[in-house]
Amino acid sequence: MTVTSSDFENNQMIPKRHTGFGDDLSPELVLKDMPEETVSVAIIMDDLDVPFVREFPHWIIWNIPPVSVIPQGIPKGKAINTPFSAFQGKAWGKHVYRGPKQPPFIRKAHRYRFSVFALDTMLGISSDAGKARLLKAMSGHVLAKTEISGIYEPS
Repeated sequence: MTVTSSDFENNQMIPKRHTGFGDDLSPELVLKDMPEETVSVAIIMDDLDVPFVREFPHWIIWNIPPVSVIPQGIPKGKAINTPFSAFQGKAWGKHVYRGPKQPPFIRKAHRYRFSVFALDTMLGISSDAGKARLLKAMSGHVLAKTEISGIYEPS
């Protein structure tokens, strides 16, 4: 399974519109070669460069149907119905994609990783779940995993 984006290349700059300094739109993600047995997809977006934290989640979403394109601009909310039904857990304290937005005292480049998981089940966890709960629920159900990373540095 692979993931690409029409919004940025792997390990390249994430456009401002996909950050907290812009429109905070989730980027489009294109999935290829997903296992035929895939029942649902989950995504975790982590900031890999937050001081004193190994990985800081900016977005967690699960129970996405096995689609080939996850469009940009996934709406806010615990449960979404457009463009498909899915659940967004708490990342950065909110049920929404929160793009790169380093605080004013940290204006260096940060790396952001989008991890995409093909799962053999729909997950029955509360939308109040965070990253740790999502990872636990996915344990034993991951058919494939792929990643794409981007960089953002405020000007």
